Amino acid sequence: MQKLGNDKELDWYLDTRRYGGCKHSGFGIGFDRLLMYITGMQNIRDVQPYPRTSNSIKY
Repeated sequence: MQKLGNDKELDWYLDTRRYGGCKHSGFGIGFDRLLMYITGMQNIRDVQPYPRTSNSIKY
């Protein structure tokens, strides 16, 4: 990163590698699969609560 000159723009990424991500209790790891089981959906994308759109992520 330093050789390419990207170390200033990617400080947020280095911090997540250094200190880890946000603290969470694991909610959501199996929740979509539980909804998939309860509703009988075949695809996990159909039970996710957030819309999946292309080109919507900033980074």
